[in-house]
Amino acid sequence: MDRIKGWARGLNPFAILERLLIAAALVLMAVTVGGQLGHMIGLQGDAALIVGWAIAIVYDALWIGSLRMSEVAIRQRSMIGMAVMLGVSAVAIGVSMGTLLILGHAKVFAGVPAAAALLMGLRIFADNMLADGATANLIAEQSASARNARALAAADARQLASEACTDVAIETAEHLAEVERQIARARTLTGAQKKISKARAKAEEVLAKVDRKSGVKAAAFMSRELLAVGSRPMVTPEGHTPPELDGHTVVTQVIPEIETVTTSPVTLDEPDIEPAAEQTLVEGAMSLEELAKAAGIETPETSMRLSDGQLEVVLRWLRYTMEPPRSYRQAQDAFRKAGFQAREERVRRIWGAIETREAEAVPA
Repeated sequence: MDRIKGWARGLNPFAILERLLIAAALVLMAVTVGGQLGHMIGLQGDAALIVGWAIAIVYDALWIGSLRMSEVAIRQRSMIGMAVMLGVSAVAIGVSMGTLLILGHAKVFAGVPAAAALLMGLRIFADNMLADGATANLIAEQSASARNARALAAADARQLASEACTDVAIETAEHLAEVERQIARARTLTGAQKKISKARAKAEEVLAKVDRKSGVKAAAFMSRELLAVGSRPMVTPEGHTPPELDGHTVVTQVIPEIETVTTSPVTLDEPDIEPAAEQTLVEGAMSLEELAKAAGIETPETSMRLSDGQLEVVLRWLRYTMEPPRSYRQAQDAFRKAGFQAREERVRRIWGAIETREAEAVPA
């Protein structure tokens, strides 16, 4: 079965058709004009038939053989040989076609030699000018591979452009979210300060009203020396016990123990603000590249989207290159100034993890 399939694949329908047309041209030439050529040259009987058939076949054999020889000339790249053989073939085919047209009974078959010669010429051209089947398949595979590579490259370019647009959209959304958060915070703190100011103003109005109404009497009360009746001795501010007067003991002036309540100004909520301290660069601190290499990750770049590991390396580098270490706000400002980009919720989460490990590393 495999042998039959291999034989079927080896068949060339083009060559089979060529051979059928050549055989048909030979038969047509011999049958139609072979019986007439002998009488035309003065022969009779079987001799005329044999000679006529021989002449007719020779004419066809001439263009068939010349075309075969032209294939050899093409292989040798001989221009002279190709010109001679193709010229002879053209003359022989012309004679055969003319003979069939003039002497043949079925003139419609006069073009068979030309068709056979055309198929033979096409086969010769394909065999000698075009690549074989295996090479053609290899070229087709290479061409398909190149097309696929170009298609993948175009798809990768579109994907990169899409990711860049997505990154820009996310980055813009992060900035807008931060702006909205700051606006909401400002509104909340402003409302709280407004309420505090109103409460203070109202309290001031109440105190002013009471002071206008009872302030004079209160001051007069505070200036009085009150006497109390009792048997216990009274200690004066100087530490002496005064003499008794008519069985009564003089007591000191009643001094109120309630002092005026003062309040300090209320400031706006500013989280993560630490007391100002002079910070200096740590000598011999590891660089960002060294930290990334020690962590076994790619060195973070400002132009790339940072993974959690890269973001942690950047934050550790920003925190511990200063003494005392940077606070969250200081590190965040340095992070932005350095050109890195990340969502604030990620920065806060990883910063919290760094501080947690730092607290666990410090002995209680």
